[in-house]
Amino acid sequence: MKNLITIILILTNYSFYAQRLIPLNEKHYIDSLQQVTRSNTDPILRANAHFILSGYYRNIDSVISKEHLQKGEVSGKKDPYTIAKYYYYEGLYYQDRNAQKAAASYQKALSLLPGFKTEEAQFFQALSWYNYGVTQKNKEGYPFLVKILLEKSIPLVDQYTNNPGLGYLYSQLGIILTYNAEFEKSARYNQTSRELLEKIAPRSSELFNAYLHAATNFCYQAKGDEAKKYIDKAEKLLTPYPDSSYHAPFYYITALYFITKQKNAEALPIIEKGLFYSKKYKQSMFTQMFYVNKYDILRKLNKYPEAKAVLESTLNEKTLLSDANNRKTIYYHLSAINELMGNDREALDWQRKYSSLSDSLNTENVKLEINQLETKFNTAEKEKKIATLNAEKREKELLMSKKNSYLRILGLAALLFLSLLIFIFLLYRKNRKISEQKEINLQQKIQDIKQKEELNLTKAIMESEERERERIARDLHDGLGGMLAGVKINLSTWSYTHLNHDQQKDLQKITHQLDHSVTELRNIARNLMPESLLHFGLKPALKDLCEFYTRKDLIIECQLINIGSGLPLSTQMNIYRIIQELLANAVKHSEASSILLQCSQSPKSFMITIEDNGKGFREVDHTQSKSMGLRNLRNRVEYLKGEMEISSDTAGTAINIELNIKENE
Repeated sequence: MKNLITIILILTNYSFYAQRLIPLNEKHYIDSLQQVTRSNTDPILRANAHFILSGYYRNIDSVISKEHLQKGEVSGKKDPYTIAKYYYYEGLYYQDRNAQKAAASYQKALSLLPGFKTEEAQFFQALSWYNYGVTQKNKEGYPFLVKILLEKSIPLVDQYTNNPGLGYLYSQLGIILTYNAEFEKSARYNQTSRELLEKIAPRSSELFNAYLHAATNFCYQAKGDEAKKYIDKAEKLLTPYPDSSYHAPFYYITALYFITKQKNAEALPIIEKGLFYSKKYKQSMFTQMFYVNKYDILRKLNKYPEAKAVLESTLNEKTLLSDANNRKTIYYHLSAINELMGNDREALDWQRKYSSLSDSLNTENVKLEINQLETKFNTAEKEKKIATLNAEKREKELLMSKKNSYLRILGLAALLFLSLLIFIFLLYRKNRKISEQKEINLQQKIQDIKQKEELNLTKAIMESEERERERIARDLHDGLGGMLAGVKINLSTWSYTHLNHDQQKDLQKITHQLDHSVTELRNIARNLMPESLLHFGLKPALKDLCEFYTRKDLIIECQLINIGSGLPLSTQMNIYRIIQELLANAVKHSEASSILLQCSQSPKSFMITIEDNGKGFREVDHTQSKSMGLRNLRNRVEYLKGEMEISSDTAGTAINIELNIKENE
């Protein structure tokens, strides 16, 4: 029985490890966390969800736990605080697997977390200290762990009286004291934990945990009636959640209560319920604890075959077998139970396994002692050799010091020579870089001059073109236009005096043709030099231009935004010519029924967008276009230091132009 109690105490160490407890309604909570990990929310939120899930799965499925831990690290790698929390959860992952790695991770977390002065950061620091103490328990003992809790963990969160984590730490201190038979001290800390949690978190998993710890304390004192009060309170919290994994620890403490009351037969169905939940949620440590209690009860009830089957189930679970001392204890009890059943052969086989393992453990201990003695002897021999070698070393050092003096002089001379070579090389490279930079600057100046000359040439050509347009427009409008108007007036006057009514009708056809010719002449003159632009500015001129191209089968929508009148006339003229060319091309080639023109002006740029629903065209690369219209557009856009983008398909064409008007003012 003593050995079985030892196993139980080993197993109950699971509760020492501190982490943020999952709510009692864990299915809803876990589903919510899974949803967060699959969403496109803040990466910090996803990292926190992955970390909590890693802690949840660490004793259920190590692969899933590791996967969530790595994903959390990736999601939060840019946030220093999240990285600090990552090391805490990494320690939690290694807690049952590699105590040395776990301790290193907690130390890393403790080096980073003090840089963050938030309540949550203080709580994670407290948990890191506590779990680090757990990793050192086997080496330093329980007093060290209690000291960590009282001097490190609890003081960090003691100021946050509304934090359930404070109650959780008091409860952990209480259960540690229970396992060390400090029942009165445990009761005080358990009471502090319960009073705090009943006030600030009355339905929390932390309070449920505190009730179970209080019940455990009374069961260890054989005070079953007192334990039952807290078991009932824990059951009241857990009842609404029949699928919660917290049923396993609840049924374990309930079974412990019945064992305390020596109601072994009543404890068995409770153990079966506990086994159902521990196996369902892969809580292997609880499964082993239930098997140990079940075996002890069945043996006491003289149900030896059932007791034997329980021990064999324990072997199949393989959780306890990872520890050689546990394995030896189970072999011993299998030998004893088979002997009670009269299975002498099986009892002998298990006794041999027990003896073999015991001898192996003793042999290992003997080997360890021999190795220690050999190490001690070898150390003494090595110290003698070291003393001899040190004496020889001093003699050699005297000889070497003389040689080193000559070598230092030669080395210094070589160093000076090398320094001189390096200086000459650096000077040469510097002068070469200066020459190359001068050449680059010269080429840049030549390029700038060429560009400036090209711009001046373009400007001169366009100004000459505009002057010639203005002259031709004026000659057409004032000269030929006036002459045609005079001819019309003279014909009309002559017809009234020389022709009868029927002849006048024929003459009216001629005068209508003259009217059409005058109108066409004026349109040509306006295209050459728009009077509305000269007299009223760019905005009215663009509206007139849109109205001019509008037809019965073509709607042109003109949207002008923040078009000012302060631009130089040459800039306005270039913008007008660009838009005129765009509209003319759309009307002539696109076969569109709708055209949208949008113009907007800002202090530094002028934006032009024209879209149509026409047939589109293939040649969208305006830099390589052979079209004179697109080439003229490109020249004017480049003159205004602008950019042009053309997009065309069978659904229509869209052209976007951005002009730099700041540099042309």
